[in-house]
Amino acid sequence: MSDQDPEVAATPHAKHVSRVWPLVSGFVALGLVIALGALIVVRDHGMPLSIDTQWMTELIENRAPVWGFLALVMNYLGGGVIATFIVPVASTVILLLVKRPWAALYFVVATVVTGGAVQLLKHLFGRARPETILVTVDFGSFPSGHVANAATMALILSIVFPRLWVWIAGAVYTGVMMVSRTYLGAHWLTDTFGALLLGVGVAIVVWAPLAAKLDGERRIRGGLTSRGWRRSQSSAPGPDETI
Repeated sequence: MSDQDPEVAATPHAKHVSRVWPLVSGFVALGLVIALGALIVVRDHGMPLSIDTQWMTELIENRAPVWGFLALVMNYLGGGVIATFIVPVASTVILLLVKRPWAALYFVVATVVTGGAVQLLKHLFGRARPETILVTVDFGSFPSGHVANAATMALILSIVFPRLWVWIAGAVYTGVMMVSRTYLGAHWLTDTFGALLLGVGVAIVVWAPLAAKLDGERRIRGGLTSRGWRRSQSSAPGPDETI
């Protein structure tokens, strides 16, 4: 079973995924990121939009030590050595140990592409960060590297481990990261939405050509292939049969 080709074990739906719609939806998300960044740059030379200033004002008026502490925790989790080295390496090693090499490859490629895209867009648009920033950061406000990385990893893990609780945890983590980056004054609100689109777009585009292999690999590790699933369905008793 472990020597079986993952693509053969995949369901027809997973094999079909790599053809059209995921690539379209992924590239649409990436296009929206570029469009949003261009809008921000063209409009008043990168000055914050009204939604940015309103959101930032609301956060500043409600700053408190406990929220600041939680935001700083997210800051360390989503950046620096933890996010760029410890989490990616640990995740890759774990996926390899549980014999999910295609999932490990997917994780590495998607996270690396996301990191590169973030830096490219930061230097392309060169948006200034808020003046109320509370942490040390690098150049460029759009898009948020922390949020893009969180969104990419959340979607990767949700695809590799398709469980409801994984989707919920990933969505909550990404949402909290978005709020924390604006709370610390490291980004404008639109920076985080652009980063969300970027992370999701990259994760989908990289996933599409690997969809069949990832699905087949998961089924092989779970002891169920698409052929075995169909056979078990065909041999199952009908509603009028007596067991």
